[in-house]
Amino acid sequence: MAKQKGQIGVTTDNIFPVIKKFLYSDNEIFLRELVSNAIDATQKLKTLASFGDFKGELGQMDVRVTVDKKAGTLTVSDHGIGMTAEDIEKYINQIAFSGAEEFLAKYKDNANAIIGHFGLGFYSAFMVAKKVEIISLSYKEGAEAVKWSCDGSPEYTMEPTKKDSRGTDIILHIDKDQKEFLEQARIDTLLKKYCRFLPVPVISGKEQEWKDGKMVDTDKDKVINATEPSWTKKPAELTDEDYMKFYRELYPGQDEPLFWIHLNVDYPFTLTGILYFPKIKNNLDIRKDRIQLYCNQVYVTDSVEGVVPEFMTLLQGVIDSPDIPLNVSRSYLQSDTAVKKISTYITKKVASRLEELFKKERADFEKKWDDIKIFIEYGMLTDEKFADAAMKFMLLKDTEGKYFTLEEYRKLIEANQTDKNKDIIYLYATSPVDQYSYIQSANNRGYNVLLMDGQLDSHMVGFLESKLEHTRFVRVDSDTTDNLIEKADKPVSDISELQRNVLTTLFTNATPKTKDINYVVTFEALGQNEMPVILTQNEYMRRMKEMAALQPGMSFYGELPDSYNIVVNTDNKHIVNLRKEVDDDLSDQILPLMETNDNDNKKVEELRKDNKDEDAEKTQQIKDLEKSIKDNREKQNALVEQFGKKTPIVNQLVDLALLANGLLKGAELTQFIKRSVDLL
Repeated sequence: MAKQKGQIGVTTDNIFPVIKKFLYSDNEIFLRELVSNAIDATQKLKTLASFGDFKGELGQMDVRVTVDKKAGTLTVSDHGIGMTAEDIEKYINQIAFSGAEEFLAKYKDNANAIIGHFGLGFYSAFMVAKKVEIISLSYKEGAEAVKWSCDGSPEYTMEPTKKDSRGTDIILHIDKDQKEFLEQARIDTLLKKYCRFLPVPVISGKEQEWKDGKMVDTDKDKVINATEPSWTKKPAELTDEDYMKFYRELYPGQDEPLFWIHLNVDYPFTLTGILYFPKIKNNLDIRKDRIQLYCNQVYVTDSVEGVVPEFMTLLQGVIDSPDIPLNVSRSYLQSDTAVKKISTYITKKVASRLEELFKKERADFEKKWDDIKIFIEYGMLTDEKFADAAMKFMLLKDTEGKYFTLEEYRKLIEANQTDKNKDIIYLYATSPVDQYSYIQSANNRGYNVLLMDGQLDSHMVGFLESKLEHTRFVRVDSDTTDNLIEKADKPVSDISELQRNVLTTLFTNATPKTKDINYVVTFEALGQNEMPVILTQNEYMRRMKEMAALQPGMSFYGELPDSYNIVVNTDNKHIVNLRKEVDDDLSDQILPLMETNDNDNKKVEELRKDNKDEDAEKTQQIKDLEKSIKDNREKQNALVEQFGKKTPIVNQLVDLALLANGLLKGAELTQFIKRSVDLL
């Protein structure tokens, strides 16, 4: 053939500025594209040879990346099928490219979109090169070597040349502002990132050794990649040690995984891979770079949103599928039919593997439960299909360290923990230490208490209530033990109005004064053996505050103060004695004041009904009565305060209840210690 000149077949002459400008931030992918093309050419020749369409010697089948810093070139060479002048004309000069403006608007921010979708893998070279040359010799008998050259404009030259061996050399004359790609270390880093598992050996430079105080090249070629990574093999071909070895290659220095799942499907799509379960504990660290996505062993990305459900980003490993489109942005991925099918399959496979482990190795599964619990709970909360499957192997752990499936636990507690409304009550604690006394009280009544101390357990409580019929979860310190599971109408306290008024004031005055916590005094007949004062926290409000801490949209609840009930057990001997002291010391003085105020309050109410016209005389009567009521209340409070000073047991009982819940701190704690010594 004679030397020829021409223009690349595009509808606009701005393809190269587009590539340089809009793909600049992702310019390193040029090396992935060129090496991938070289691998394809090599694999194609192997295929032709296997079918007998190529009868020559395959010889050395590798891809070589050569840096020539002095010449300013980077060369990617292969020994594949090569190209004739006609091939170059068809595959290089005629680009299926139209609608440049629409193209720019739609894909300017996504390098993979442009490169993958428009078949511009080769043209990614112009992201870093001011000039690109192709020297190629086809495998076809009698083929003539050809040289193609382009300086980054639509114009090119193509002419015959000399080449000793079959294959293609892509020579990039690196642009002056892209000199980093003439550094061997930079090229090796990119090859290890994108090409470390390619199926054909990729050679880059020479192996080095330490000599005369420095690292020097040896005569041995440096092979970057492992050509047969574990995920390309069948599970039966691999041992546990093989899986562990591969994990260490992917994540050197990390804790060993708990177990793994080998993905291997070829219909209705092709998907292989290995997903590892790391130890997660209670750290819900959602990261998008734990799973690496490959296409025919070519690294694509570690942003796999849409390809795997979000909860699986807690896993680590590799997935490889030629059916995942590489030309799309994240949002398009999520709506792509093939991707949805793959995501659904992965979810099903992971759930199936977990169920298999549970059924076959339950004891081992229970040992690992605390490490994988957050993964399973996150999956159940965010993926309905996974949740349905996980209901079979999700475990509940009680405060004694025993594990139960949902079905097993329901059977365990159904008889004894069903309330008068036919609801089964799942009692739970969040800290076996802080809530020890509440747990013991529940256990003494024959109740079992779950331990739900995980990061997502506050959400799981509501989730399980929605899934399990006639079920309520109640924290063990949210009420008195008798009220946690109401069996029948509870006994009514026989406390008198005088005792109620006086003790309410006494116990309210004994609580710490803080804007972050509200205390409400209540009275219940809990039996002689229960504690004199018990601190409880409303279940609903506490749940709302816990959820507010994780969901910014519920900040209203998070800003509200905590609310605790100071439950006074009117049956306890200390409270019985206190009630008697109130009657003996205060009844003669306070009862007349209470009676007077009751009468005056009735008069005020009647006067207000009759004073719609705001009669001056009646208005004044109301004011006089209100003042009298206020004065009497102040007298009553003064008497109660004076009584309280000689009755330190009230403060002592309140402080004991606060101390049991970790709420007695600072000056109040110091005063409690001093008072305790005085009472000895």
